Amino acid sequence: MYHTILLAYDGTRECRIALRQGADLAVLCGASVVLLSVMPMSLGLSVGEGFNAGEILNADHERYQAILNEGVTRLHQRGLNAHGRLVLGDPVDQVVSVAREIEADLVVLGHSRRTTLTRWWRSSLGASLLDELECSILVAQHPGEAHAPAEVDVA
Repeated sequence: MYHTILLAYDGTRECRIALRQGADLAVLCGASVVLLSVMPMSLGLSVGEGFNAGEILNADHERYQAILNEGVTRLHQRGLNAHGRLVLGDPVDQVVSVAREIEADLVVLGHSRRTTLTRWWRSSLGASLLDELECSILVAQHPGEAHAPAEVDVA
């Protein structure tokens, strides 16, 4: 069924749920897994005067790498052939690019109805991801949130 699974991962609760579900599928299918963490470009660009951009980017890189390493360790503990990739850029562009590069059969994403991802998913970016990917997509969410009402955004 699936041979190569791309898991987008940032260490959040939603991504941990996606990691578990993606790992379950990978075990069932004997698939290899690429765990992808994307550092948004905005992290490096939001530095004001008096801050050392190199130090801030380095600290962010170390934080993202630690989260990625933790996820890869979890996958290895499940006996999976998995490796991690940390990239810098737009999350949608990077997910699409890496999925194509590794010829992913499935992309697994985490989702929470109570975060800004809701607005993103409904935006043209969410549609972009659906339009650009040439494989199946699994959007994993916490089981209790599937039928829970979303919080109203007043912003």
